[in-house]
Amino acid sequence: MRTTTRNDYLERMNTVLLHIQANLDTELSLEGLAAQTCFSPTHFHRIFKGMMGETVIDHIRRIRLERAALRLCFGDHTVTGTAFDAGYETVESFSRAFKKMFGCPPSKYQERHWQETHDKFPGLIHYRPDATREAFRLKERTETNMKVRIENVEAMRVAFIRKTGPYNECGDAWDRLCAWADSKGLFRADTKFLGVSHDAPQVTPPDKIRYDACFTVDRDVNGEGEIGIQTVGGGRYAVTTHKGPYDGLEATYAELMGQWLPHSGERFGSNLCFELYLNDHQSTPPEELLTDIYISIE
Repeated sequence: MRTTTRNDYLERMNTVLLHIQANLDTELSLEGLAAQTCFSPTHFHRIFKGMMGETVIDHIRRIRLERAALRLCFGDHTVTGTAFDAGYETVESFSRAFKKMFGCPPSKYQERHWQETHDKFPGLIHYRPDATREAFRLKERTETNMKVRIENVEAMRVAFIRKTGPYNECGDAWDRLCAWADSKGLFRADTKFLGVSHDAPQVTPPDKIRYDACFTVDRDVNGEGEIGIQTVGGGRYAVTTHKGPYDGLEATYAELMGQWLPHSGERFGSNLCFELYLNDHQSTPPEELLTDIYISIE
């Protein structure tokens, strides 16, 4: 594919992916999404599958179900309410689709999720396999001494490159993004560097995990090719600071969402969660790296 054609296709794909991301609670038709890209529905269907590795309908269904799984684990959402939020007309059809994807009914998924989290981070999540589901919901997760602050975060306009795959393989996306920004002289003293981790590794298959490498830009900066523009923030967030290597972020997420959130009285929100990198990983020892984790709350 010629470079100019590939860049055009990438720009159109960014447009439709951001539209899907912002409109998961509304009806999303093949025809309407194709119109976002100015392709015919047939052409759009083929391009999307070729570039994303799954059809657009399968993509929407998967991320809706993955969002449903997170809501069941990290909030007080009922199976019925979660089913309707995911676009299913009946709880039965939702339960069948959920079980097909995750291997168990939604009513049992929360328990299994926290068992797997306990197995990975036994020092963080306290869980008895023989506990009843009601006892498990809160009593088996102990309170935490984690320092968390609540912030009202202004919306930030960012340029980004999306990386699909395991989070520890995002370095190339940052290299390409920074090379593009350097060529245009976009970095300033007040530029912020962010990462949007869309998916939970315990929920989403490794090859489908979405990560956006981002930095803040002014209104006159436009995307091109694989570089997209989106808005991050704009709402209430719970924030905690992680100190240490980036490969320890998942454990901090587990404590923030698995211990602090259930005891906080707050509800998991719908805005994008993100990481704000406070120092330069190239000049900072791994043990001194500081990362603020922002979790959306209602």
